[in-house]
Amino acid sequence: MTTDLSALFDRLYPLCRSITGPGLRESLAMFGEHMPLEIHGVASGEQVLDWTVPKEWAVQGARLIGPDGSVVCDFDDHNLHLVNYSVAHSGKMSLEQLQPHLHSLPHLPDAIPYVTSYYNDRWGFCLPDRQRMALPDGEYTIDIRTTHTDGEVNFATTELKGESDDIVLITSYLCHPSMANNELSGPLGLLRIYEYLKALPRRNFTYMFLLCPETIGSIAFLSRFDKTIGPRIKGGMVLTCLGGHRDTLSFKTSRRDWLDTPSPIDKLAQHFADTYPDRYEIRSFTPTSGSDERQFCSSGFNYPMIQAARTVYGQFVEYHTSADDKRFMRIEQVERAADNLGEFLEAFDYEGLLLQNRHPYGEPQLGRRGLYPTINSPMNRNSSSDGTADNRRTLNILLMCLSLADGTRELKTIAEKIGCGVDELLPIVKELISQSVIKIKKGAN
Repeated sequence: MTTDLSALFDRLYPLCRSITGPGLRESLAMFGEHMPLEIHGVASGEQVLDWTVPKEWAVQGARLIGPDGSVVCDFDDHNLHLVNYSVAHSGKMSLEQLQPHLHSLPHLPDAIPYVTSYYNDRWGFCLPDRQRMALPDGEYTIDIRTTHTDGEVNFATTELKGESDDIVLITSYLCHPSMANNELSGPLGLLRIYEYLKALPRRNFTYMFLLCPETIGSIAFLSRFDKTIGPRIKGGMVLTCLGGHRDTLSFKTSRRDWLDTPSPIDKLAQHFADTYPDRYEIRSFTPTSGSDERQFCSSGFNYPMIQAARTVYGQFVEYHTSADDKRFMRIEQVERAADNLGEFLEAFDYEGLLLQNRHPYGEPQLGRRGLYPTINSPMNRNSSSDGTADNRRTLNILLMCLSLADGTRELKTIAEKIGCGVDELLPIVKELISQSVIKIKKGAN
């Protein structure tokens, strides 16, 4: 049974998340209702790589009151109204004095911008530009009640064990307040991919899932676990911005590909983009922007971690504003992305495995296995099996696969030789395995 992502979204969306604090923990706990998460904590002040874990932030309330006593901004109305990680402040000041502490977007006059100041003490309010331009002169009252206390940064992990101890790491960030595509689409997609992979009858790799606040969370995770899991990571994927209007999914390849030494997961991403250019595309790695692949692919770690996105960060006008809501994100787009990425990861699960025909002497008898037409006539010349009229495409792929599966080739190599997509070949291979016509074996490496 799969989780109702729409209902889970509705519970998560109103929470005020940040890189630390109760909103983050409450969000992780909600995901923990659907997957067995282990919550980790790294204390404030602890050194993690070149960073120091900041103090934990919590909000009791925040309001900006106008000269006539009316409420201009109220954190309880929308948590984007308060600059994330604002220090506490109370007092009165003129509109001219207040302006440096106000944030709005002239090009998106009805949206509330998302503004943060994690590592420098600031306070401020965010509001639609149309509202800001209409503010009257006079004295304004500021009431920001927040705390910065010794606490911890939290992240959560879980694993799906496979036949191998080699790891595929799947991660997304969970630290933005009320935004949809740029916040909740990644974690919701991660949950659906977890359910997809959990349902597989077999898994070669062990799959580790990580939910963490962006940057400081992945750095804390790497600081704590790199020595134990780093040598075992054979591939991975950072999930972000999986919703929105775009039809295609895009893969940002790893640093290894950028340096012209592509890893197997880079090559598989390129295979999907080459085979289905209307459904997938490639973005080159860059350390100048992106998500936590910048940490996993930093020069010291250099993990084979790609990123997957649909409507990419910074490429939609609603980015980092209140306009990035459920209507913009669309749950069905996240569902589609997760299903496609689940298929991609299932194909990658065959990395390093060779396909071996169990009956290489002559053709195996396919008819008694329901894999070949049991009647030979002009009427079924285009049928792959009884009742399957597809111009013999499935049967032809199957026969070519059997010929190529001599114990020296992997799934992707066979698909490319045949001229089909890995995702088209995979269900045929799975059926041949279930019928004991093909077996898989470990490669020499």
